[in-house]
Parts: sequence; C-alpha cells; structure tokens
Amino acid sequence: MKNIIIRIGTLEIRAKLNGSQAAGLVWDKLPIKSFTSIWGEEIYFQIPVKCDLEEGFLSETAEIGDLGYWPEGDCFCIFFGSTPISKPGEIRPASNINIIGKIEGDWGVLKSVGENETVLIEEDEK
Repeated sequence: MKNIIIRIGTLEIRAKLNGSQAAGLVWDKLPIKSFTSIWGEEIYFQIPVKCDLEEGFLSETAEIGDLGYWPEGDCFCIFFGSTPISKPGEIRPASNINIIGKIEGDWGVLKSVGENETVLIEEDEK
C-alpha cells in the first residue's frame, strides 16, 4: 500500500493505493494534476495512465471511499455515493473499473467538490 494525498481546492484527502497494476502506474506518474468532473456522487478526472481491466481488481460496483481507474476514459475516480445508474444500495460506475485504493478518513467532505476544480494527487510523505 502506498499513501497519497488528493488535493481539491482547500480539501486534503488522504488515501492508500493498493497493489494493482493501475495503482502502480498512477504512483509512477505522481504528481498528477487535472480538473474534476462530477457524476452523481462520483468525482472523476483524466490522468496520464493507460491500463486494461485487471483480474482480481476489476469491479462493476464500488463502495463508499473506493478509488477506481476507469480504462474507457483514462480516469481516476473517487466514489462517495450513488451515481445516476446506481440501483438502491449500490454504487455503480458507468462501466467496469479497477479498484485501485481507498480513502482514509472522512469522505463526506467530497460532497462540496464542484465541476472543473483543480485536483492534484501527490505522494504522502507521512
């Protein structure tokens, strides 16, 4: 597990990347700067990573606080609630993703994030 900080505006969110290939590729590209898009209660943004779906990490749903990599859009995704295609009690991405990590701490602050905000992912030195 590798520790990262996701900075969006004045927010600082700590997270851990898992051992997936996609997470390793994200780590290798740090720092990554992009701009947010919002889809329901999902924040996503393009990153300079290309990776296929990975056995053992691919999922058609997510859990609150999951970090995902969406191969169809080369996007980093942060899930904190339902999306427009979620069924009751689930979080459903637009299509399959690789789960690449998890937020640590309070994910509720993500509800304040808007469209086109600057996002920066960096290595957490702690």
